[in-house]
Amino acid sequence: MKNFALIGAGGYIAPRHMKAIQDTGNKLVAALDKHDSVGIIDSYFPEADFFIEFERFDRHLDKLRRLNGGKAVDYVSICSPNYLHDAHIRYALRAGAHAICEKPLVLNPRNIDGLLEIEKETGNKINTILQLRLHPEIIKLKEKVRLANSDKKHDVRLTYITGRGNWYMTSWKGDVQRSGGIATNIGVHFFDMLHFIFGELQENVVHYASDSTSAGYLEYEHARVQWFLSIDDSYVPEEMKAEGKRTYRSITVDGDEIEFSGGFTDLHTTSYQEILKGNGFGVEENRVAISTVAGIRDANVIGRQPDSHPFVR
Repeated sequence: MKNFALIGAGGYIAPRHMKAIQDTGNKLVAALDKHDSVGIIDSYFPEADFFIEFERFDRHLDKLRRLNGGKAVDYVSICSPNYLHDAHIRYALRAGAHAICEKPLVLNPRNIDGLLEIEKETGNKINTILQLRLHPEIIKLKEKVRLANSDKKHDVRLTYITGRGNWYMTSWKGDVQRSGGIATNIGVHFFDMLHFIFGELQENVVHYASDSTSAGYLEYEHARVQWFLSIDDSYVPEEMKAEGKRTYRSITVDGDEIEFSGGFTDLHTTSYQEILKGNGFGVEENRVAISTVAGIRDANVIGRQPDSHPFVR
């Protein structure tokens, strides 16, 4: 059984990590969050020590490392705001643990090389949650593309709309300096999926970008992709809004819909299982997706309004 610590215990995604730690037969021994609304811990590891100050969390992990009896933390799971991932990964490795980090690994591709250096210095490993690479339907599609004509470029349309309330722009998620913006915060795992299936990125064009919506064109070795991402639920199809739904997800390849809505929750457990077997996704696997969202964020956008994007509404 491995000992885990978790940074960002109050975050939206933290419960999936707690469940994955539990499902794999391991133990959460310490958790950190500057906010104390973390009662969800009781559902998984009520005996875990909890800290709201980093300094006391650091001292506790150091104490566990110095004690005999196998109490040292083996892995630190990182669910903190995006802009802190880099620093928290570095801390985990220097504290003598491996890191498991939520997406995005970092905000800028230049930080990737620094993390590779820290891995070499410490001998500890950085693992990332790229859960869509483990989804059975995505694996099936990747194999289908591999077996197809190698010169073929598939026509892909990606639409992801997930309605968020007014709180979103007030939180760190609405601050591009801390979240990386819409494409990074809600889109990076889709862009990683596209690279995973269709090969190296060849072109990255942004048609529209605002605080709530972004759209553009990506070309990969084996695909031409039109994409649209938004947290504005006015773009959710009317028939879905009539049913009280605020999220719309669609990916089509050559006109055929790819259905992969089910199974998302369990993919964190699958990710942990692979990491514990030594098969986790490392730093380098993140480079293309991080470069993609950084390019989207840095683009000088002069283009059409989102309503004119070819697959909105």
